[in-house]
Amino acid sequence: MTDDLVFNSLLIGVFASALLTVLVLLFVNAPYGRHQSSGWGPTIPVRLGWVLMESPASLVFLYCYFSGARAFELAPMILLVLWQLHYLHRSFIYPFQIKVKPGARTTVLVIALGALYCGINGYLNGTYITHYGTHLNRDWLSDPRFVIGVGLFGFGYYLNKKSDHMLQALRQQRPGEYQIPYGFGFRWVSMPNYLGEIITWSGFALASWSLAGLSFVVFTMANLVPRALANHRWYRETFTDYPKDRRAVIPYIL
Repeated sequence: MTDDLVFNSLLIGVFASALLTVLVLLFVNAPYGRHQSSGWGPTIPVRLGWVLMESPASLVFLYCYFSGARAFELAPMILLVLWQLHYLHRSFIYPFQIKVKPGARTTVLVIALGALYCGINGYLNGTYITHYGTHLNRDWLSDPRFVIGVGLFGFGYYLNKKSDHMLQALRQQRPGEYQIPYGFGFRWVSMPNYLGEIITWSGFALASWSLAGLSFVVFTMANLVPRALANHRWYRETFTDYPKDRRAVIPYIL
């Protein structure tokens, strides 16, 4: 924790929101993607929704990061690159790579809540790294937590992006139809892209060694694990030949 009341309050709020989110999503499917449903209020085009929802994580992080005293030290700069490697792609490239049905729309409520969290998350992590992370000096570059964390980030990033590309390729083969993905991470779990994202931010949290990073992992799992379980159930209900030994998000466990 820090001596900043706003920072501390938002950090505690994220952990509390993660608990509330996982409790809600275990019983209610978030209304987007294959679980999109009516009755959740106004909608906007899917691609616009992605940009509006994800971009605060990149832009707010940049502003907070460069307002700190240690913005140009090497360890913080590596963390900056890792963060933006994911979020610049997620905010401004991925929305235009995904295959969407003509006229597809997404719920404004989901986008607004996602954008709010992304902004808070960008603030917490960007601020911590260059304002409060006094341990993120040159010696930290050889610390096992930093080295292993960066390695985990790289592995999770590859797993996430490779899995997403495989799903996109399936959608291009038969537009508008869902199919069973096979190979790579799909050999073990239904949602290896979600598993990759969890590993990615676990690595970032370890490399930054911060409660801000940990809050991101906890909130990510609170969102993605229930979503993975819902998608896994949907696959099993939709396809009678769905692999019976495949788990939802954690190989051999969940």
